[in-house]
Amino acid sequence: MSQPVISVQNLGKRYYLSHEKRSDTLRDTIAQKFRGLLGGGAGAAGQEEFWALRDVSFNVNQGDVLGIIGRNGAGKSTLLKLLSRITEPTTGRAVIRGRVASLLEVGTGFHPELSGRENIFLNGAILGMSRLEIQRKFDEIVAFAEVERFLDTQVKHYSSGMYVRLAFAVAAHLEPEILIVDEVLAVGDAQFQKKCLGKMSQVARDSGRTVLFVSHNTGALQAICRSALWLQSGLVVRHGPIGECLTAYLASGNESAVFTPANTAKPHITSVALDRAALAGGRFRLSVGFKSPFPLSCPVIGITLQSRHGQPLAGSNGRMMGDRWTPPAMSEGVITAEIASLPLHSDTYRASVYLGDAVQDYDQKLDAVEFDYISPHFYPQSPPLHVIGQLDLPWSWSVEPGQPPGK
Repeated sequence: MSQPVISVQNLGKRYYLSHEKRSDTLRDTIAQKFRGLLGGGAGAAGQEEFWALRDVSFNVNQGDVLGIIGRNGAGKSTLLKLLSRITEPTTGRAVIRGRVASLLEVGTGFHPELSGRENIFLNGAILGMSRLEIQRKFDEIVAFAEVERFLDTQVKHYSSGMYVRLAFAVAAHLEPEILIVDEVLAVGDAQFQKKCLGKMSQVARDSGRTVLFVSHNTGALQAICRSALWLQSGLVVRHGPIGECLTAYLASGNESAVFTPANTAKPHITSVALDRAALAGGRFRLSVGFKSPFPLSCPVIGITLQSRHGQPLAGSNGRMMGDRWTPPAMSEGVITAEIASLPLHSDTYRASVYLGDAVQDYDQKLDAVEFDYISPHFYPQSPPLHVIGQLDLPWSWSVEPGQPPGK
């Protein structure tokens, strides 16, 4: 059996977070400097040890497309920087067998004073390619990036979208054995993102090259990745087939928020919780807790579903149910909204909520929760533009009165 192209063993990265107290006097400043000299640098008093990654081990075989998943702060970008040799590990090691092309942020590897044409040759040289090899790929790179008119313009004048198009085209076409791509593709337009996903699949399928892909777009991950690495708080939670890992990841706990009201003299929202286990099965279930200093006559919760960019997709509230929504008056409770089958494409979404009664609104929480969703449909499927904000979804509502105060 051949050796894996990436072999990671007990990899860890430690940082120190400074918590220095502000010096109010010259004497305090001198004393702090003196203590720093005696303390000897990292790990001294006033510094907190933080492990961005710890004891991470896994192998990646040639031709595999590995999706790296996890919430913000899980250690995904740190791992890619270690594999790209941008930073050095604190513990463990990563053995890379082959040339690596990394696209971790806009403009990675580009010199801002050079033109697009010059940067293509510069990047190829960094990858160890000859000028003749780069010339053979040159026209294909330019056509893919769609920057022909600006090829001889300094890239510092490029927009972020142009940067990403050219950077990805260079990284994907100059034949590295390993292609590492972070969430940077989110900068590009939807059509170009689709084009990039197709290219990454082709790179692995036709050329036998290896791709590591970090994204919050679960549909994209599901479409092109064969396996996944799930990170949480710098640790590996799971490594295995993409479907199994995504299902477990999306079902892990509730996406919830607790709110402290600025004014308790009026009705207010206390919590919002999304049932992730239900979401993994294609069902949307959102529970909103509320309190009021007086009994609310027919308490009402409204919910608006939005795209990751804030576009309203659908919404509903208890008032829209008419005579079907007749809960008793209450001063505390939880109202739950459900959609049995969520007809949205795989992506990241937001939910905003508001609280009211039969005649008026009292409180609102914009973007109360954000969540990832995997659709049973193949990527990309999306509602037609003409119905955005008008999706007629089969909402159902239920209410659970809370315990009276003091009990």
